[in-house]
Amino acid sequence: MERIAAIYLAHLNPLTNTHRHIISLLLLRGYNVYVYPVRFLKNHKEINTRSFPFPYSIRKAMIESVFRDSKSITVSPDYTLISPFVKYLPPLISPFSWVLRNQILQNVREERFITYTGDVAERITLSVFRLNPIKARRLPGSASAVKNMLYKQAFNEFSKGSRDGQMHAVQNWRDKVPNGVADLIERHWEIVEKFARSSDSTLRVMGMKIPKEGFI
Repeated sequence: MERIAAIYLAHLNPLTNTHRHIISLLLLRGYNVYVYPVRFLKNHKEINTRSFPFPYSIRKAMIESVFRDSKSITVSPDYTLISPFVKYLPPLISPFSWVLRNQILQNVREERFITYTGDVAERITLSVFRLNPIKARRLPGSASAVKNMLYKQAFNEFSKGSRDGQMHAVQNWRDKVPNGVADLIERHWEIVEKFARSSDSTLRVMGMKIPKEGFI
């Protein structure tokens, strides 16, 4: 029987237990899964912000730390927006958004494919882009909540908060990510510290989060 590709476009910043559940579910259903952590590039350099702290290389390592034994997963950098990011807007109307759509599909080996999203608005957009989204419900457990816990712990450390408070914050975010991901976050804790002390230079435009740097 011909295998079907499942495309999963996401920030994965960081990879959470919910992301792991979604990918595992797609594997269980027999799909070859293509995971696309989004990248924003300016002059060939990835732009990271408080909303997008971990670069692609670390997010790829997060996925591989959980699914290293699976031969049915491909992690791809093809979901990449090149500065100026405004050229991809508005979605569907901008020709560059269709270039991005074709860029995502260029290395999918299977003739048949679906995409996964639990967001109704995203499902409509993916349908118009002819990316064949399947119907799914939004699952609890956001990466934004995990990032807030990480930044809270880092802030407590800056402020020399109580050890009990710090350990509670550690337990909270560790409960929401796979063990391998938690190890990677701690190994790259300087990234958390950097963005915990910075304002968020991220724009929300037409439902999309985009870095301010490189937007125009």
